[in-house]
Amino acid sequence: KTEEVGIEELSIGDIIVVKPNSKISADGVVVDGRSSVNQAPITGESVPVDKEPVDDPDKDWSQEKDIKDENRAFSGTINGNNTLEIKVIKVAKDSTLSRLVKLVNEAQTQKSPTQQLTDKFEKYFVPAVLVLVVLLHFAFLVIDETFSESFYRAMAVLVAASPCALAIATPSAVLSGVARAAKSGVLIKGGRPLEDLGVLTALAFDKTGTLTEGKPKLTEVVALEDVKEEELLRIAVAVEGLSDHPLAKAVVRDGKERLKGADIPEAKDLEAVLGKGIKATLGSDKVYIGNLDLFESLDDKKPSKEIEEKVKSLESDGNTTMLIRQNDDYIGIIALMDTPREEAKNTLAQLKKIGIKRMIMLTGDNQKVADAVAKEIGLTDAWGSLLPEEKVEAIKKLKEKESKVAMVGDGVNDAPAMANSTVGIAMGAAGSDVALETADIALMADKLETLPFAIGLSRKAKGIIKQNLWVSLGVVAVLIPLTISGIATIGPAVLIHEGSTLVVVFNALRLLAHKR
Repeated sequence: KTEEVGIEELSIGDIIVVKPNSKISADGVVVDGRSSVNQAPITGESVPVDKEPVDDPDKDWSQEKDIKDENRAFSGTINGNNTLEIKVIKVAKDSTLSRLVKLVNEAQTQKSPTQQLTDKFEKYFVPAVLVLVVLLHFAFLVIDETFSESFYRAMAVLVAASPCALAIATPSAVLSGVARAAKSGVLIKGGRPLEDLGVLTALAFDKTGTLTEGKPKLTEVVALEDVKEEELLRIAVAVEGLSDHPLAKAVVRDGKERLKGADIPEAKDLEAVLGKGIKATLGSDKVYIGNLDLFESLDDKKPSKEIEEKVKSLESDGNTTMLIRQNDDYIGIIALMDTPREEAKNTLAQLKKIGIKRMIMLTGDNQKVADAVAKEIGLTDAWGSLLPEEKVEAIKKLKEKESKVAMVGDGVNDAPAMANSTVGIAMGAAGSDVALETADIALMADKLETLPFAIGLSRKAKGIIKQNLWVSLGVVAVLIPLTISGIATIGPAVLIHEGSTLVVVFNALRLLAHKR
């Protein structure tokens, strides 16, 4: 029988039933069923991975180190349209998802909060002033004056040295900066990330959902033989319309848009070959759509060398390709790719202009896809095929070379890297709960173009904090000698002291008017 149990009750060797479109709850191997699984939340791969059963379901797979991608399942990933049976190979506390949470927690406890200059200064300054005031009370014992005159001078010094403006210098600027950022859809979690953002020298980006749209789009339609492009698309849309695969849905969606209401013929008798492609009947024709592996194992009618080279050329540019064959004739190629966001190229150009020296992409996708996206949008480096733990290592390496590094991402798989970076930045609307929780800054509207604005605001805030510190410390440095010497009395000391506090607050409020 099948029963529902808590994830923590699962033990190694249990077999779990994963229904269509539901989350996989444990790390394991597929022992029954075939389906495509969205692994983007864990590995960051933009294209779903087809899963199939292992050859030997009874084997103890928990001891096996080298499990094929098509057999392995990660907790936290999302099943496609078919039911899977998965044999558990790791208990809940050792699962991939739990390891990610542990990595995040470790990084967060290791982060030492930046000690503000004012905190350090006040720690020594306040006791020193109190000692000075007590000594000044007894000045009448040393110099020729009355007790009331000594007491009056001591009170004047106490007023002059009171660090009100110093205490409010940083918080007022931080509050104004955070409020101004929120107005433009950027959530900044306090003063440390606000200040750190302005001194960044390198930015690391996740690819899927951050620099790219996060979903495959139809990028190329290549007609072969004497077939017209429109006819090729009609055939592809008709056949792919029978499939539930995410890539098929992308072909249908974008194909219909390109055909602009043209009639789509009706296909039937769909037969899927997992990981390779599909076969269907269209009228009196047999249509095959899939990768090169499908046609290798089909029959003797292999694609020509020219066609193979064209397919490989498209794949080297980061595309996922599908070759289309009608009966015995190869009639065309369609290519899909997780395309860069429209604003990505312009945003990266602006970041370069404002002094960000290195912009690196860290992705779970393969290196070819990473290189293709990097080339198109103008990144300095692209590192592909990285697991979440490897992204953390990449961030640590970057921090050795560049003192301040930010990680921009949107998924669970980016959270450990965010926690280990100087500033973690989450793409908000698309962001997972754990990414938002871990991040220091969230771009709430999911707009990458707000990043240069946030960095500019941070630099302005840092400048205003410095101005406020100079004003508040300068006033204290001038007033203390003047009141000790008796040149300034309590009246002027109060006036200048309160005036400096107002100057500091009004200066901080200028941040609210900061333009993009």
